[in-house]
Amino acid sequence: MSAARKPSSQSSPGGSGKSSPLHRLGLRSDWDIALHLPLRYEDETRLTPLHALRDGADVTVDAVVTEAQVQGRSPRRQLLVRLRDADSPQQTLTLRLFHFYPNQIKSLQPGVRLRVHGQVRQGLFGWEMVHPSWKTVDAHDPLPTTLTPVYPTTAGLPQSYLRKAVTGALARLDARDNVPQEERARHHLPDLVASLRTLHAPPPSAWASLEAGEHPAQRRLKFDELLAQQLAQQQARVQRLRWKAPALSGSGGDEALPQRLRAALPFVLTPAQERCVAEIAADLTQTAPMHRLLQGDVGSGKTVVAALAAAQAIAAGWQCAIMAPTEILAAQHARKLADWLEPLGVGVAWLSGSQSKKEREAALQRVASGQAQLVLGTHAVIQAQVRFARLGLAIVDEQHRFGVAQRLALRDSLRAGTQDTGLQPHLLMMSATPIPRTLAMALFGDLDVSTIDTLPPGRTPVRTTVLSAERRDDLIARIGALIAQGRQAYWVCPLVEESETLDLQNAVATHAELSAALAALPRAAQQPPLRVGLLHGRMKAAEKRAAMQAFSAGDIGLLVATTVIEVGVDVPNASLMVIEHAERFGLSQLHQLRGRVGRGAAQSDCVLLFTPPLSPTARERLAAMRELSDGFALAQKDLELRGPGELLGLRQSGVPGLRYADLAQDADLLEAARDTAQRLLQNAPDAARQHVALWLGEGFDWLSA
Repeated sequence: MSAARKPSSQSSPGGSGKSSPLHRLGLRSDWDIALHLPLRYEDETRLTPLHALRDGADVTVDAVVTEAQVQGRSPRRQLLVRLRDADSPQQTLTLRLFHFYPNQIKSLQPGVRLRVHGQVRQGLFGWEMVHPSWKTVDAHDPLPTTLTPVYPTTAGLPQSYLRKAVTGALARLDARDNVPQEERARHHLPDLVASLRTLHAPPPSAWASLEAGEHPAQRRLKFDELLAQQLAQQQARVQRLRWKAPALSGSGGDEALPQRLRAALPFVLTPAQERCVAEIAADLTQTAPMHRLLQGDVGSGKTVVAALAAAQAIAAGWQCAIMAPTEILAAQHARKLADWLEPLGVGVAWLSGSQSKKEREAALQRVASGQAQLVLGTHAVIQAQVRFARLGLAIVDEQHRFGVAQRLALRDSLRAGTQDTGLQPHLLMMSATPIPRTLAMALFGDLDVSTIDTLPPGRTPVRTTVLSAERRDDLIARIGALIAQGRQAYWVCPLVEESETLDLQNAVATHAELSAALAALPRAAQQPPLRVGLLHGRMKAAEKRAAMQAFSAGDIGLLVATTVIEVGVDVPNASLMVIEHAERFGLSQLHQLRGRVGRGAAQSDCVLLFTPPLSPTARERLAAMRELSDGFALAQKDLELRGPGELLGLRQSGVPGLRYADLAQDADLLEAARDTAQRLLQNAPDAARQHVALWLGEGFDWLSA
């Protein structure tokens, strides 16, 4: 099969070229058209007599027009067409058409035989169909032998034209297959072009397997796109191995820094942390740039692993940059790492968008001169004016929260920001959202993965309760009693201000309501006034810092916030997390929020406040939160319920390059595609290149995705 996407010879309705409806759907070649699969199918292969109609059924009938008349006045006119068949002389079927043309009325004269397909329903005057598909036939016209495809379409592109375009495109396809016969046999996969022909015109017997997404032809297409993705990732890995990076070992700085940092820590690393530290340390000594993902559950201790990696880079005489997606998270890292490393003589600089011009210029000068050995901040770290003297390691926390453009900017900035070293910095990405293995293979297959799979000792399990919003007053009283005992609490809302479309409690209104309700509770004379804080993403950076500092210091008893506190907030005295409208959140986000408590010795609780009635999916999510505490198990459940995009907080609904495969259901195909990709790159590199070009385009660059 040639990978070239030659333009289709089909002429499209409504114009040609870029303005045509086909082009608006992205269908520019025969392969594009052939890969434009049906949304669903209609079974027109058998007829249902009128006396056998059932309410709600999708049926095909052959019947004769007995009457056609227009009722009502514009714009509410409708065309009513009454039909009878020979098998049911006493039974009629009415077609109700709200949109019709004068020539259609003329064609629907009494005595005309119609073949009609649609959903039948019981109306006030008998059986009827509203806007079915229909055509005139004679008594001897044969029925179709395959299911009728219904395609995704756009204005000006009727189903009849799409069906003709697909038939023509399939006839012109090159029948060669990029996947060798032995690979197809190994994984029990049919030929690609034969699979496409089946999917566009399947036999009626295939209906059940198509509905389940398990037909061999569907599996072939899923395999092919997963194979293209795995090939692109493995090619990216090979390309990255050609880049050069500094070997971060030996002299050049404070060689004893990692050991001095370990000695200064007030705790001992867990075996899982030690394993990850060793994997990263080994990578950093290589001359090929490290590209590693460090993942771990909430509170598993990723920050200290990152600190030891930074210490290794600084000990070798190079700089380390750590970037986080939000200022709250970046500031949390800055405080913790500065507390650990500044007493050991490490120069630390802070970069963020909220800095004054004077502060920023001073920080930039320290970074460029090399005085700042550790540089922390938000995306401000990758701005064009930032120049490093000797950047050897870049650490990106919650990297999936950066957009594709920001990640590409990070890659380019890291190269440009190293001035004249000519070397690519090592890259460590961190994620506190545990990623199921299939999703890690699909999104981060070109990376090495280190996983902290155990929690540090002493963490108190958080009790999780699911509570109806009808018991809100009881919960407020409980918060008042908790704060009176010297503890603190969070109350998380999904919105900042009221929405016209979603009836959700918002942070601003909730802050006012809770402030008034808690102030009205009886309090002992010696107790200080109860303060309620507010934190959300639209506040100025200085306001957010002040709110977090007051909460960390214990001056605020209850912090009302949006999900801006989802990651990076660490207040051990906070022992209660209330999540408003918990039914609106995904499992991984709920787990992240729950992880803000349980960081001290006291028993902590998470209350999932919901507004009834609950959908079945929401009920299943909240039940999983109540029963499961392991982040990896919850992430796998979230992948099954909501898909990869929502699991990772991405704007897109799925994984780049995937249109057909479902990572929650097709893990076996992903494994098979990964193995095949390795063999194909080794034994048939031309076929591998053509396969990637066919599925992802000639100019596809996985490194920027």
